[in-house]
Parts: sequence; structure tokens; C-alpha cells
Amino acid sequence: MLLWLKAFHIIFFTAWFAGLFYLPRLFVYHADTTDTISHDRFCIMEKRLSILMSIAAVLTIVCGVWMLSLFGMGWFAHNGWMHAKLFLVLLLLGYHGWCQTQVRKFREGRNVHGSRFFRLMNEVPSVFLVLIVILAVVKPF
Repeated sequence: MLLWLKAFHIIFFTAWFAGLFYLPRLFVYHADTTDTISHDRFCIMEKRLSILMSIAAVLTIVCGVWMLSLFGMGWFAHNGWMHAKLFLVLLLLGYHGWCQTQVRKFREGRNVHGSRFFRLMNEVPSVFLVLIVILAVVKPF
């Protein structure tokens, strides 16, 4: 059972990150649009992607919590790398929420940021990905 959970955790994690990488890239292009047709198209794309990546995020967390429950609290208490990983996942959920807010702001015509800002924000998931994978694979502490 554990290997199945781990496999699905990785699959959903990958889908979630695909959305976290692509949605801010859509914001980059959306911020530069000036016509209504492009604005409406980006709004649809962003909304659909945000729904799919939210489903992937929930399923990632469900599989992760399920695996943690199988390992037990004794295991969890003695694995500091997991504490750090979960802290990063909490921060990543905050970034995910920020992305959801941006989808709403674009849809409502309230975006105040330019494409340069979103280009910088597009790099945030890369940092999380590197740190989380290193913690999960290397288990440095």
C-alpha cells in the first residue's frame, strides 16, 4: 500500500508543480495584453488551470498525510527533514493561494503588476521544488 501511495503522491505532486510553473507564466503574458479577446482567453485558461492544480494539490496532500499516518508519530518525531519539508509545503500552499488570488484579480480587472513582476514570481516554485526534493531524497537531518 505504501508504494502505491508514494507513486500517486509523486504523480499528483508533479501535476501540482506543472500548474505552479505554468500559471505564473500565463500571468506574464496576461499582464501584457491590451485587447478584450486576449484578456478573456487568458481568464479562461487561468481559471481552468487553477482548478486542475488545486485538485492536484489536494490529492498530493491527501496521499502525503495518509503516508505519514502509516509511518506513525514516532517516526515523524525523529525525522527533522520531514518537519522542514512540511514547513516548505505550507509555504508552497501560501504561494498557491497567492496564485489563486491573482487569477481572481485578473478576472476582475484588478491586476496591478506588470509582466516583469510575474517573471520573478514564476521562479518561486523552482526554489520550492529543489528544496523539497533534496529534503525528501537526501534526508539531510
